[in-house]
Amino acid sequence: MKNYITLFVLFFALFSFAQLPKGFVYVQDSIPTLNVELRYYTANNFLGTRVDGYRSNRLILTDKATQALKKIQAALEDNNMCLKVYDGYRPQRAVNHFIRWAKDLNDTINKHIFYPRVKKAHLFAQGYIASRSGHSKGSTLDLTIIDGNTGEPLDMGSIFDFFGQESWVNYQNITDSQKSNRQLLQSIMLKNGFRNYPKEWWHFTLRGEPFPGTYFDFEIK
Repeated sequence: MKNYITLFVLFFALFSFAQLPKGFVYVQDSIPTLNVELRYYTANNFLGTRVDGYRSNRLILTDKATQALKKIQAALEDNNMCLKVYDGYRPQRAVNHFIRWAKDLNDTINKHIFYPRVKKAHLFAQGYIASRSGHSKGSTLDLTIIDGNTGEPLDMGSIFDFFGQESWVNYQNITDSQKSNRQLLQSIMLKNGFRNYPKEWWHFTLRGEPFPGTYFDFEIK
């Protein structure tokens, strides 16, 4: 009897672990070839540490956003390319972590990489940090395109999450090849129902997102 109880507890724990709010999915269940590197699950981000709420490298989005993304991945694969996603659904607790970090002006471990020309005290005023994020609604994601042969990201002219004009979609002081790569990403995303944030070449939100007024806070696990 004791063994049956133990098995029931383990099954219940695993079942609970996999639950998501209605309308959300684990994206790679539908798009197994997708390349996912959630930067806030690692220390390779502007904070220099793993962010609250990111307990695994599992991409979560609304089902509606996932279905649109699936079409984009298929089109790229036909041309020997692939999507690489740096962030999708983001818990509100992660945004709160950003806010606490931004207020600690002495913590600048990755300033030289991600915001070399922006004073940390100005991150709020210049719009790089905010108290709410569209990511928490579940239909916004940050991504790029990788080469199918090398697995390397296409050169977009700036790194992901770089705070500066170099990340603006229409920034002109980059090479023709970098501009072409940005345009490729823009065109295929916009064609499939996403809109871009013009100050971040990597940032897209699904048009007609299913939860436009809800900021979720469940963990990524």
